[in-house]
Amino acid sequence: MARQRDQRRVLIAVLALNAVMFVLEFGAGVIANSAALMADAVDMFGDAFVYGLSLYALDRGFKWKAGAALAKGGLILLFGLGVLVEIGARITSGVPPSSLLMLAFGGLALAVNLTCLSLLWRFRAQDVNMSSTFECSRNDVVANVGVLIAAVAVGFTGSAWPDIVIAVLIAAVFLRSAVRVISQAWAELGPVTRREI
Repeated sequence: MARQRDQRRVLIAVLALNAVMFVLEFGAGVIANSAALMADAVDMFGDAFVYGLSLYALDRGFKWKAGAALAKGGLILLFGLGVLVEIGARITSGVPPSSLLMLAFGGLALAVNLTCLSLLWRFRAQDVNMSSTFECSRNDVVANVGVLIAAVAVGFTGSAWPDIVIAVLIAAVFLRSAVRVISQAWAELGPVTRREI
C-alpha cells in the first residue's frame, strides 16, 4: 500500500512537470519554427496523458493496467505519425529554425525529463502499466538529446535539414516504442481476456 502511494505521488509529479513543459516547449517550437522542438513538446503532452492513464489504472486490476498500457502504445503511435506529417510541412517550407531557442528549451526539457526518469526508475519493472510509463520517459530523454544535436547543427549550417532529420529520428523512436508497448500489452491482455471468457 505504501508503495502504491509512492507510485501515485511520483505519477502526479511527472504529470505536472510534463503538462507545464508541453505548454512552454510547444510555444517555443512555434516561435522557433522547429519541427523537432514541436515534436518533443507534443510528446510531453502525450506523456502527461499517459501518466494520467497510469494513475487511473494504478488501483485497478491487471486487465486495466494492460489496457492502459495498450492505450499508451496507441497514443505513442499517433504521435509518431503526427510528427511525420509535421516533417512534411517543414520540408516544403525549408525555413531554418532558431537554434538558440531550440538549445534553451531543448536543454530545459532534457532537465525535466531526466528528473521524471529518475523519479520513475524504481518502478520501471513493477508491472506493465509502470513499465510502459517508464518507456515513455526514456523516449523523451532520447528526443531531448536529439533536439539539442539538431540545434547545434542548425546553428552551424543555417539549414532546416538537421531539424528535419532529428524530427524523423524522433518519429522513428516513437513508432518503435509504440510497437514494443502495444505488443507487450497485447500479449499480457490476451491471457487475462481468455481467462475471463
